Parts: sequence; structure tokens; C-alpha cells
Amino acid sequence: MKEMPLLIQSKEIDRLRSTAELFDNNPHLQENARTFSSRPLVDVDPRCLLYVQQREFAATTPADNSVSVIGSDDATTCHLVVLRHTGSGAVCLAHCDGSSTCSEVPLLVKAVASLSNLCKDGRFELHLVGGFNDDSETSHELSLNILAAFQKQKEDIHLETCCISEMNDIAENGIHRPIVYGIGVNVKTGEVFPASFAHKGPAEKLRSARTFTGGQYLSTSPMAEPPHFVQHIKSTIQFLLEHPNSDSLFPGGQPQFYHRAESGDWERLVQS
Repeated sequence: MKEMPLLIQSKEIDRLRSTAELFDNNPHLQENARTFSSRPLVDVDPRCLLYVQQREFAATTPADNSVSVIGSDDATTCHLVVLRHTGSGAVCLAHCDGSSTCSEVPLLVKAVASLSNLCKDGRFELHLVGGFNDDSETSHELSLNILAAFQKQKEDIHLETCCISEMNDIAENGIHRPIVYGIGVNVKTGEVFPASFAHKGPAEKLRSARTFTGGQYLSTSPMAEPPHFVQHIKSTIQFLLEHPNSDSLFPGGQPQFYHRAESGDWERLVQS
């Protein structure tokens, strides 16, 4: 199967050596990134939200009656990836930390494609937000790896938003940090916007604990973390100490299931 490069304004782009090259060759992406990062944060109503944590992704369609916004935040060197099919409206959001980019990206494409399989019209559009000018250049490396992974997909993918690395960077007192830490995507319209989230359920601590597997550092950029980061880490470690094995969390090795109640809250379904 022939690999298709990413498309920008319907033109193929070659394999990139740097994010600077990408932005130098496409000044409209710079302008779009500046516009995007200057938009005010939207505080998303948790009653319509599906929150995505680090190393997770979620996909749905406009027909979903439980979810109006998919969102994620607390991304420093991590990147938030939105892939949408304009015909079906199927949309996916991922919070990528670089741990398995090559295997994650095909899953995102497959998820959106499978939700769009009856739709003959439309195209795949890609929105990337995240990273900054960190000292170790972890953000830039992840930016290039994500772009390269999308270039290996067989589908044509149109890069629409690219607010990454140096275009998502601000320095205060000599300390660099991201401008945008979080985004949401409106499932009904496809709009992508800077966002913050007061509630990150269901099962926030359990899902956060997943990112401690695999020997990850607590943070790749401690000086750029949001104010609540330390408390978040403490509560996650406490959760792990309280649950040294998985038996109490997954009786019989069965997964946890949740549904959206009429109140808008996520409720766990108890399996009989």
C-alpha cells in the first residue's frame, strides 16, 4: 500500500528535519497557531465531557448522545492530537507522551476510519497542539515523530492546526512553558479550542496510575507543570499505595464499565 505524505493546503509535504522548517515553509500555520494560542480558555461542562488522560485516546461521532466534547489537558512536552473525518464527523482525541507514537497513530486513524466507513465524502483533518521550547528538546522530538507517523499512513491526512513546540512557547523570567496546556473538540461541529477541565473522570486516579507503569519520570519538564501537578502526583501515588494489587479494582480480571447518568455524571456499572 502506498504511503501518503501529509498535506498542507492540499499540497504534499516532504519528510521534515525540524519544526522550524515546517513553519518557515508554511507561514499560515504560524499565523493559525498564534491565533489559536491567543484564544481564551473554555471551562468545559463535565456533564457533556469525555476526558482523555495521558496515553489514552477516545473516538466518537456526532450521533453520540452522551458526549459533546472530548478533551484533555496538563500537556507540557506531551502533544494533544485531534483527527477528524469531515464527512462523517467522526473524531478522535489522543494525549501522546512519546512512549509508543508509532503504534498509537495507526490506532487513531483506524478508529476514525472505522466510524466513517459508510461515508464516501469528506477527508481526514489533523490538529496538533502541545509541547514548548524545553531544554532537552523533548517537545521537538515528539513533534517530528508524530508528523512522521502520520506521513506513514495510507490515507490522505490534511494538517489544519499545528500549535506545537516553538509555536506553543512562552518564556517568563527565563523559564519556558507551554501557552496552551489543554484542548477540547466539539463532537458536533468539529471545532478545536483551548480548554480547561475541573473534572477528569471517570476513575481519574485509577487511569492516572496507568502512566506510572513503564518506568516514566514523574515529569519531563518540572518547571513548566501546572500548579496542581504536585497534588495530582501525590494523590495518584497514594492511590497506588492503597491498591498494591489489582484484585480489588478488577474483580475476576474484569474491566470497569461506566455510563452517563441522567444527572450528567459518570456512574460505574456493577457487573452481576
